[in-house]
Amino acid sequence: MTTYEARAIEPDALKELRGTDDAGQPCVPYAATEGGDPLRCCLRGSEPGERIALVSYAPLRRWAAATWARPGAYDEQGPVFIHADACEGPEQGRRGYPFSRAGALRTVRRYDAEGRIVGGRLLEIPEDEERGYDEALTDAFADPAVALVHVRAVEYGCWHFEVRKPIAGRAEDSARPAIEDTRGSG
Repeated sequence: MTTYEARAIEPDALKELRGTDDAGQPCVPYAATEGGDPLRCCLRGSEPGERIALVSYAPLRRWAAATWARPGAYDEQGPVFIHADACEGPEQGRRGYPFSRAGALRTVRRYDAEGRIVGGRLLEIPEDEERGYDEALTDAFADPAVALVHVRAVEYGCWHFEVRKPIAGRAEDSARPAIEDTRGSG
């Protein structure tokens, strides 16, 4: 079991992306030919013949909208594969981190509660893939300013998954942003 929760694209966002993506383009489904395309809806590779789509996704923008962050120039969008139709999402109890293979290069990009980049790290996934990710994420969250981490492919810069800072003492809180809404406080 991994130490941190790798998060897929949220179901409400997927519903929107299957109509119009974050670049304002329509979703264009097609049948996967060879398979293996990294699906960000369920965090697994596609199977030959599955209906998938390549859409533009702005993960930081969507997180910021839910948390009142202001990422400014750090708001970026990029291509991700998703199922063209609703799917079950990530497999419950799945072992390891998604899209992980020894020797692959990933960027572990750190963001603060305002959505600004506060660091990053190049990760060459070791033979013990889970340990490699756990160490990189533990290192990232050791900085108290880090609220969110995006894991991206180095080759294309594509977003693979998100990890949110867990709130001490509550396992379910790794599924929530680690910041408080302070609107209206004085």
